[in-house]
Amino acid sequence: MRYALTAVMLLASSAMPAFAQDTPHAPNDQQDNSFRLGEIVVNGVLPQGVEIGSEAVGQEAIYKFDRQSLDEAASLIPGVTAGNSGGSRNERLLFVRGFDRFQVPVSIDGIRVYLPADNRLDYGRFLTPDVAQLQVAKGYASVLDGPGAMGGAVNLVTRKPTKALEIEGRAQLNLDRGVDYGGYNAFGLIGTRQDRWYAQASYTINDTDHWDLPGSFTPTANENGGARDFSATRDWRVNAKVGFTPNATDEYSLSYTRQEGEKNAPLHTTDPISTQRNWSWPYWNIESIYFLSTTALGDRATLRTRVYRNTFNNLLSAFDDRTQTTQTRARAFNSYYEDESWGGSAEVALRPTDADRLSVAFHYRRDQHYEFQQSFPTGFTEPRQRSVEDTYSIAGEYARDLTPTVALTLGASYDWRNLSRAKEYGTPPTGGAARIFSYPLRNADAWNAQGRIEWKPVESSRVYGSISSRARFPTLFERFSTQFGTAASNPGLKAERATNYELGGSHSIGALTVTAALFYSDIDNAIVAVRPAGFPANTAQRRNLGSADYYGAEIGIVARVGPTLDVGANYTHIKRDFAISPQTGVVIPAFALTDVPSDKGFVYASWRPIPRLELTPSVEFASNRTTVTTASPPVYYRTGSYVRTDVRADFALTEQLSMGIGARNLFDEYYTLTDGFPEAGRSFFAVVRARY
Repeated sequence: MRYALTAVMLLASSAMPAFAQDTPHAPNDQQDNSFRLGEIVVNGVLPQGVEIGSEAVGQEAIYKFDRQSLDEAASLIPGVTAGNSGGSRNERLLFVRGFDRFQVPVSIDGIRVYLPADNRLDYGRFLTPDVAQLQVAKGYASVLDGPGAMGGAVNLVTRKPTKALEIEGRAQLNLDRGVDYGGYNAFGLIGTRQDRWYAQASYTINDTDHWDLPGSFTPTANENGGARDFSATRDWRVNAKVGFTPNATDEYSLSYTRQEGEKNAPLHTTDPISTQRNWSWPYWNIESIYFLSTTALGDRATLRTRVYRNTFNNLLSAFDDRTQTTQTRARAFNSYYEDESWGGSAEVALRPTDADRLSVAFHYRRDQHYEFQQSFPTGFTEPRQRSVEDTYSIAGEYARDLTPTVALTLGASYDWRNLSRAKEYGTPPTGGAARIFSYPLRNADAWNAQGRIEWKPVESSRVYGSISSRARFPTLFERFSTQFGTAASNPGLKAERATNYELGGSHSIGALTVTAALFYSDIDNAIVAVRPAGFPANTAQRRNLGSADYYGAEIGIVARVGPTLDVGANYTHIKRDFAISPQTGVVIPAFALTDVPSDKGFVYASWRPIPRLELTPSVEFASNRTTVTTASPPVYYRTGSYVRTDVRADFALTEQLSMGIGARNLFDEYYTLTDGFPEAGRSFFAVVRARY
């Protein structure tokens, strides 16, 4: 049945001219400081103030709930779960309705952030103070926004000035469980908006000296409790933009973003010291310069363009032991990544009649990856190895108002990828001395199709249904990495595919708004690691042998109880079933999906007992989730559930100046998201914000 529905939509969208909505990248006039050119297509209403929407969260909510990084902010939204990679990589993760970072692209102002080697993005490195809104498309992500959105898309939309002179500054002191110094955050912004142009620059920094484990943590040989060893991180980002607005319809903007980070990696609390990896990242840097535009082509057409250049530079250093002072053993190394991407997109949106909208988009991207490694104890440095890959996508979308209350949207795209270079240093598969050799080059392509119907019986209600079949191509890492000799390459690895179904709606009754959705995803050709016959016992190869079903429900409620009290809550229930298809001559390992709880929720309130004082308590809760040990063979088990309480108080000294104090994990809850890596205990903060 799912294949029949997909085929019908594909044929329908190719048989008729495809159309976009009126303003797919500018859905709400109330969020004036959102950089409209940098938005992607999401369906829903943009929340205001401290409201948590079903598809987005704004800057005021991000600030009031003290969510300083992307993983923390996105987890406020129903259907989105934050996690921790654990292990020596110390990466913060996001899961959108069960889909991971490989299956859900992340963008800044609609420009994808992609690491061509392995795309192991660390969401804790992306800061949020300069973000106007965080958008999350779940399941149904428009084909107009580019390839790869198998399970959804995440987009950070930066701010844009709204006044002739706009200034904001923040300074936050973070304190640990014992009320000692734990680090600081700072943010500054200055901008101007004039009749025909605007300009803005901002800087934000997050410096973590350490964070404390909960008081109930039992010390181990690897971790004595209190301040978490190797928990220090430092990240900063600068964003600048200038724009030209010659008339009411056209806009041209040039933006520059640079973020730099350095981090360490806490050790597993119970694994033997001899098996621990002592890794750190002296630098983890991303830079992007991009041009965005929208131009009216008469009364019935609009051209939107994006052109960009991104770079990523990363050093991973491995040391002999936890002192991180020497590199003399065979386990020590310095691994360098140097990546560069450039590309762009063009989208033409037409409105031939008042009821019809058609959009056609083309995307192109070139990813160039360099890597090399210095190994010890010899100190030998490999020659640089280069990989080059081009990705293309052509997409069409057609929307029609079938009646004054019913709208239909159909879309389709064709993605293709050309791998022109894939070099590696080592012993070639054919044998011989270590040297530079080339992996077999394989290209790939995939079709995508989607459709959505929405009924708005009255202005305060909507009901919708959607289906979206999307693919994503495997990374270089998945196709070629040998993972320190424990994996074999598979150049012919194919794209994964998910067909996402959703029924949902929203209804407002006075000051109460309720949103809800039922969703189901069918995943085919999922990539899994298996051991083919004849391979060594500790060597695996990735193949397209997995299939899965993700399904569940979401509900969100926001209400203004009175002139001084706003409340909200959201809840997500999700189940994931996964199977690996048997294949002759292949050993199927023990395997289970990890990191996503069955139940997850967030409840909050904003109370203003007197005009200048605002109290913001919140509670985050989640059920058990599956995690896995590092043992061989691995052991899968369920972590405990948790309830985390945060509280905050803000006092407005003047209209321009306010101060706030708060506590995170107020009751010092001990909980773990991944095996051996407990989360932070109670901490405190004090912040001052000035705005003009």
